[in-house]
Amino acid sequence: MGGQPPPATELLPSERAVVLLSCALSAFGSGLLVATHALWPDLRSRARRLLLFLSLADLLSAASYFYGVLQDFSGPSWDCVLQGALSTFANTSSFFWTVAIALYLYLSIVRAARGPRTDRLLWAFHVVSWGVPLAITVAAVILKKIGYDASDVSVGWCWIDLEAEDRLLWMLLTGKLWEMLAYVTLPVLYLLVRKHINRAHAALSEYRPILCNSHRLQRGTSVADKKLVLIPLIFICLRVWSTVRFVLTLCDSPAVQAPVLVVLHGIGNTFQGGANCIMFVLCTHAVRTRLFSLCCCCCSSQPSAQSPAGPPGAPAPSKTRASQESRQTPELPST
Repeated sequence: MGGQPPPATELLPSERAVVLLSCALSAFGSGLLVATHALWPDLRSRARRLLLFLSLADLLSAASYFYGVLQDFSGPSWDCVLQGALSTFANTSSFFWTVAIALYLYLSIVRAARGPRTDRLLWAFHVVSWGVPLAITVAAVILKKIGYDASDVSVGWCWIDLEAEDRLLWMLLTGKLWEMLAYVTLPVLYLLVRKHINRAHAALSEYRPILCNSHRLQRGTSVADKKLVLIPLIFICLRVWSTVRFVLTLCDSPAVQAPVLVVLHGIGNTFQGGANCIMFVLCTHAVRTRLFSLCCCCCSSQPSAQSPAGPPGAPAPSKTRASQESRQTPELPST
C-alpha cells in the first residue's frame, strides 16, 4: 500500500442493489431477534440475552452500511466520517459479542459455570464488547483516521482513510485484528463444546440405554450440536471475503476490484444479522412456532365464533413444551 493510492473501485448499480438488499434483510433479521426477545420473556435465557446485544450491534452495523452504500462516497465529508465511525463501532462490537456468546457457552456447558459467577461474566462482556470498540472508534475519530477509502477495503461505505500513514495499524485495530482472532477463537471454542456434548451423550447412552426419552434427548442434542458447528462456519464464510480484499489491498493487487469479490464482501459484512435470524429464529422450533402462531392471529383478526378458542389457545402447548425443554437443557436450545 505504498506510493500513489489505486483508483477508486467503481460500484455498479446491480452491486449496490444486492448489498443494499443484504443490509435491509440484516436489519430486518436483527429487529426480529430483538422483537422475539421482547415478546416472550420465558425464552430469555442468558445465551439469548447475549444474542440480543449482538443483534443490536448488527442492527446498527446494517443501518450504517446501508447509508454508506446508498451514498457511495466519492471523497471525504462529515457524513463519511460519521458513517465510518458508526460502522466501525458496531462492526467491532459485533465481533466481540459473537466471541462472547461462544465463550459463555463454553464456560456454562463445559466448565459448568453458574450463578453469581456468570452474572459477573455478563458484566465483563458488556465492558469489553461495548467499551473496547467505543474507545478504539473515539481514538480513530479524534486522530482523524476514519475517512474515504475508495471502496478498496469497503463496498461504498467509509472506513480508514487510505491516505493515512499508519492506515495498516488502524485497519487492524478497528476490525481486522479482532476479525482474524475470531477466525481462530470461534472454531476452537465450539469444537470444545461439541466434544463435551458428545462425551456426555456417550456416557448417557452407556449407563441409561433403555431410557424411554433417550431418543428425544439424542435428537435435541444433535440439533444443538449442528447449530453450534454452524455458528463459526457462517461467521467465517461471511467474513472471509472482507479479509481477502484487505490482503489484496495490502498487496496493491488489481483483483481487489473484481466484481464478484466486491459483492461477496458487501454481503459478508452486512448479512450477519440476517444469518443470526435464520439460525436463532427460523431454525429454533420454540421461537418459530410462536412466531407463526402470532402471524396467524394477526391474519385472522376478524371476529368469528371460533376465534376465541382458536388462535389464543394455540401458543399454549408450545410455551409448555418450550419451558419443559429449557428445564432439560437450559442453554442448548437457545443456540
